[in-house]
Amino acid sequence: MLDEILTDKRMEVDKRKAEVGVEAILAKAMRTPQPRDFLAAVSRPGHLNLISEIKYRSPSAGAIREGPSPAEVAALYESSGASAISVLTDERHFGGKLDFLQEAREASTLPLLRKDFVVDEFQIYEARAAGADAVLLIVAALDDDKLRCLLEAAGDVGLSALVEVHSGDEMKRALSADVKLLGINNRNLQTFDVNVETSFELINEVPAGVTVVSESGVSSRAVMGKLKDAGVNAVLVGEALMRARDIGSKVRELIEGL
Repeated sequence: MLDEILTDKRMEVDKRKAEVGVEAILAKAMRTPQPRDFLAAVSRPGHLNLISEIKYRSPSAGAIREGPSPAEVAALYESSGASAISVLTDERHFGGKLDFLQEAREASTLPLLRKDFVVDEFQIYEARAAGADAVLLIVAALDDDKLRCLLEAAGDVGLSALVEVHSGDEMKRALSADVKLLGINNRNLQTFDVNVETSFELINEVPAGVTVVSESGVSSRAVMGKLKDAGVNAVLVGEALMRARDIGSKVRELIEGL
């Protein structure tokens, strides 16, 4: 599945680059307001910080929710106590749109993560131009040279980079690139199976000074508490929130007392 998504993504990005141009999107990016500090928002000491995700569908779950709008969800996340917002922008496989970032930014003051399959610097400039404050970089989708280039590009335009790993080998690669914000994805991107134990296993290998985000498969306050006790700084939750009858209540339930 990951290989298929990446093939589609490279074709999509090549088309947009030809239509818009790298220099034009970079110039637009640098005219946007200064990015909000995503890293600071998800690394507040003494808290388990929640990154709430705007996610309407996925290849594994299918349709997750019809409406409300990204702006409505973003405002609800902020008023309910989330620390940051993740916005899925992949359209073909996840039903997202780049425009969702701008809609969320206009409705919330929280830092925004562009969650997509980033394979080119163009997408980083595009992210800032659309209102993102951070981008997701997936180690499994990148070789070491490309990872470093994308990290540099994100830094050049003032964006935080959440570098995502799924295994010990990927973690070693990420740490060798001197990342400051590490995401441990509990979902296997080849099979889409989820195992939260992945976070508990890999966090033992994370050195001091690196902010850790656990991603995927978290839906209960009990698991949130265990992740905090294990040293996780933030948790990214999407499907459990978007499926909830009352999204705001679910946000508050997950972070209460944490």
